[in-house]
Parts: sequence; C-alpha cells; structure tokens
Amino acid sequence: MSAPSAASAPKTDPVATGGLSQKGLSAGTIGLLGAVVIGISCIAPAYTLTAALGPTVSEVGFQVPAIILVGFIPMLLVAFGYRELNRVMPDSGTSFTWASRAFGPWIGWMAGWGLVAATILVLSNLAGIAVEFLFLLIDQIAGSPGTIAAMAFNPFINVTVCLLFMLAATLVSYRDMQTTQKLQYVLVTFQVAVLLIFSITALVQVVQGNAFDASLPELSWFNPFAVGSVTAVVAGLSLSIFIFWGWDVTLTMNEETKDPEKTPGRAATLTVITIVVLYLLIAVSLLMFAGTGAEGLGLGNPDIQDNVFFYLSGPVLGPMAFLVSLAVLTSSASSLQSTFVGPARTLLAMGHYGALPKKFAQISPRFFTPGYATVVSAIVASAFYTVMRLISENVLWDTITALGMMICFYYGITAFACVWYFRKQWLDSTRNIFFTLLFPLLGGAILAALFAITLVDSMDPDYGSGSNIGGVGLVFILGMGVILLGVIVMVWQAIKRPAFFRGETLSLESPPSLRRVKR
Repeated sequence: MSAPSAASAPKTDPVATGGLSQKGLSAGTIGLLGAVVIGISCIAPAYTLTAALGPTVSEVGFQVPAIILVGFIPMLLVAFGYRELNRVMPDSGTSFTWASRAFGPWIGWMAGWGLVAATILVLSNLAGIAVEFLFLLIDQIAGSPGTIAAMAFNPFINVTVCLLFMLAATLVSYRDMQTTQKLQYVLVTFQVAVLLIFSITALVQVVQGNAFDASLPELSWFNPFAVGSVTAVVAGLSLSIFIFWGWDVTLTMNEETKDPEKTPGRAATLTVITIVVLYLLIAVSLLMFAGTGAEGLGLGNPDIQDNVFFYLSGPVLGPMAFLVSLAVLTSSASSLQSTFVGPARTLLAMGHYGALPKKFAQISPRFFTPGYATVVSAIVASAFYTVMRLISENVLWDTITALGMMICFYYGITAFACVWYFRKQWLDSTRNIFFTLLFPLLGGAILAALFAITLVDSMDPDYGSGSNIGGVGLVFILGMGVILLGVIVMVWQAIKRPAFFRGETLSLESPPSLRRVKR
C-alpha cells in the first residue's frame, strides 16, 4: 500500500507538532540475532583487540582481564540508559533525538554531531586498516616476507585501495538492510570462529607444554585492585572506549527491527556481554601462552604490540596462521560496512526533523535505506582519509586518537539524557531507581570524567604521535576542532532552519506514561 500523499496527510503530523515520526525505513527486517551480529561487527573484536592487547599489557601486566572488566562497566551502564530511552522513543536518531527531547535542540544537535563525527572518523580508520591487512595477507600467502606488505604503506597505493574498500562498503550499505544482515552473518561468524579457534589452540599448546612462556591463570588477573596504579585503571577505562565502542549501532536500527521498543535494547545489552566474554577468553589464553615478558613473543614486547595476533598466529596455529590475518581483514572490512548504519540514520533523522537540509531525509525508493545520507558519509570519510593520509600519517592517527573524546562526549550526553528525561519516574519502582537513575548517571559520570581527563592530557605536546602546534598537543587541537566545527555548523543551521531550534519539529517532552496521567 502506498504512503499517503502530502496533501492527504493529517494536520496532526508528528513532525509538524514536534513529535516523533517514521522516516520510511524498512520496518521489521532485523531480528534480535541480526541486530547482535551487526553490533559485534561494528565493534570489530579481531581488529580492535590485536591492536589494544599489547599496549594494555605494557601498562598492567597480567591484570588485563581486570582492566577489560573495569572498562566493561561504564559501557554496560550506558547501554542500560540507551535501552530505557529506546523503550519509550524508538527513533533512528538515537542520541540526537533523545538528547533533543531531554535537553532541547541545541544539546541534541551536538549529540548528533558527536555521533556522526566519531563514526565518520573511524570509517576512514577501518578502511585504512583493511588495506594494511589485505596486503599482509597476500604477503603471507605468497611467502614473500615484507615485500608485498610494504606496498600498503605507499601513500598512493594505500589511498587508492582504501577508496575501493570504501566504495564497496557504501554499495552494500546503500542496499536494503537484509543484504547487510546476510553479509554480516557470514563475516562475523568467520571472524568469531577464528578467534575461538586461536584462543582454544593457544590453551591446548599450554597444556601440551608448547607455549612460549606458560603461565597458569590466577584470580588476581581479574582483580582491578591488584593493578596497583590509579593511572593504569584510568587507562583501562579509556581503553574501553575503543574496544567496546560500536554496540549502539543496534539502537540506530530501531525503526527497522522487529519489536522496536524491546529488540534494540536487548541487542545492545547482549552485544556488550558477548564481546566482554570473547575478550576475556582471548586475553586469558594469550596471557597463558605468551606471558607478559618484554622479549620474544612476550605480550610486553614493544616490537610486537602493534599487531599481537600476527606475531602469535604462527607459533599458535602453524600453517593455518594466515587465517588470523584473514580474520582481522574480515573484521575491519565488515565493521567498515556496518559502521555506515549509525551516521547514515542519524543524519537521516536530523534531516527529517529539520536540523539539517531536507536532502538528508531522502530514502531510497528501491531499498528503503537513507541513500543520500549514506553517500554523504562515504564521501566525507573518503575525503578526510585521503587528505590526512597524504599530508601526514601522524596527523591521521592523531585525529583517530581524538575520536575517543567524541565518543565520551555523545555517550555521556545520552546517558545524562536518560537520567533527566525520566526524572519524574525515578521513584516509581526499584527498577526505575537503578535503570533510569543510578546506572546511566554513574556511566555518564565516568565518561564525563574520561572526557575531561583526555582533554587535559591531550594538551601535552607528547600526547599521541608527539605532534604539536605552538606547544599544544595536536590531539587536543583536533578533538576540540571537531567539536568547535560542530558548533559553527549548528549555528549556521539555526540561522538557515530555525524551526528545529525553536522546538517546532522535535519538542521537549515528558515521558509518555506521565503524559497519559495528566488532567
């Protein structure tokens, strides 16, 4: 049945009266399993952990599992807040829509900007990583140590192949969500299967006495108080921003999921729990196999920390070592595609409610996806990567480092939006006390503290790559630059499209249950 024409639309159109409304996406196409799979894909566990495990060991030694658990806490607490907001306002705009409803259009717009900026920055990073592991995989299969792999660091080859990856991911993302779902079933299943085989084989090697530096697990590995350094614990919390980030993609699909009030929230929680279990298994198995020494295959060796899985794959899996490189390539490539879901749907909602030009609200008539927003996201991410990579690799990676601030920024705003939106319901039940007040408040407070700490630390000229301008760290300049750019664009949009900023298209509102009891 065709949608009603503009002429026949009711005068109580939700957008016209400041309420929520559908965007024309393909409703009911994603189930709970599909949402969890896409969430895992967006987090990209194989790619994320191979880069994060080594540096974390150098900070906390055998207490890596404890740091993973500490980092898991704020993510879970924030996920509860997301779930509660989605329960009463399932909208593809997520952070943008919810913060606008709780705090008004200005803060809501910046929350949306934070999400879009962070995801577009990481899109370019994922494409770049996919390029490196593609050449590394070809190098392994061809048996030419370093020769082919080195080609990935030629700027022109790197950028060309990166843009091809971006194009492929855009084409898949432009199509219907069922295509994305089917592709991710294959890619995520392979990625997780290889990680499980890798971990279990490492444990078998330990039992058989073939480990590099066998270490029996202890309960102290899981005790954050055994770390012995507040600085290291803070570093662990910062680590969680990177290794768990991406689960919120399950919420941005809420208008396309079955049972949109419940499925996205459940998927977010299940995604975070699944990832922490997988991370703990991998961390424990590799600690048992390689130990934390600073030589050879020890996880504390700075020479292998940039790519732990690659260096351990041969000793653990033998002739099947190439599967690990293929898994990391699959991880970054699949995450590149699934990460498009978040910014495209946020831009769609911002266009739909008049916070951006109406073109962003365009839906592909064939695939029922945010076609225009997807293409714009791809073009911006591609242009950003090309310019930054050709200018300086240090500038590129410092920009990626700065995205941690953006993640804390919009996650924190969303968590506080949950607390404020449900303020009149806090004491309605014990459940509300925890899920609408204590949990999101604590999660938001942790992220706000991390944002402030990172902001201060990144001013140090030695932070990140060590690049600086006038003695101020480049990471700080880039991070604040992205936020200030958002403010400038927001003010420009307020001049061009004042209706949204007057609360006419998306208004402040009390929780639905409270409205019903008003007389």
